[in-house]
Amino acid sequence: MTQTETTRAASGGGDPADGLLAPVPDDDGAPFFAYAARGELRVQCCAGCGASRFPPRPCCPHCQSFESLWKKMSGRGRIWSYVLPHPPLLPAYAAQAPYNVVLVELADAPRIRLVGNLVAAADAALNSVPPERIRIGAPVKAAFHEVEGGLTVVRWLLERP
Repeated sequence: MTQTETTRAASGGGDPADGLLAPVPDDDGAPFFAYAARGELRVQCCAGCGASRFPPRPCCPHCQSFESLWKKMSGRGRIWSYVLPHPPLLPAYAAQAPYNVVLVELADAPRIRLVGNLVAAADAALNSVPPERIRIGAPVKAAFHEVEGGLTVVRWLLERP
């Protein structure tokens, strides 16, 4: 998944018809979405040195191995950072403001941080969590949301709602 595609994934995925951006998986990132469709959060790891990496890419940045595997994560993490976009850049997002975009540090792989949305339930609106409830360091868990076209994206739920 390229940086642009990772940024697009921050939208929480959406139906292009409703104006929300959806991720566009490339060959390296396709397994991430295939596992998400099964309700599993997995990250690419080097089969040579064991280093986790995200976004997925063909070569390990640590040992330059081209061998990789997808390691299952617990789906737990902490909010490392977040933003409330003001003003939203696209009309479809303006209708959902105030919404959030969170950066979650994975508990199983602290060097890995995933972008997504903090929501009240997997299928809830992007603005379903009031901004005053979002805190750096808050424990979260992964939830999976299928968007139009059958793609499943990772969203985040507060562990203590």
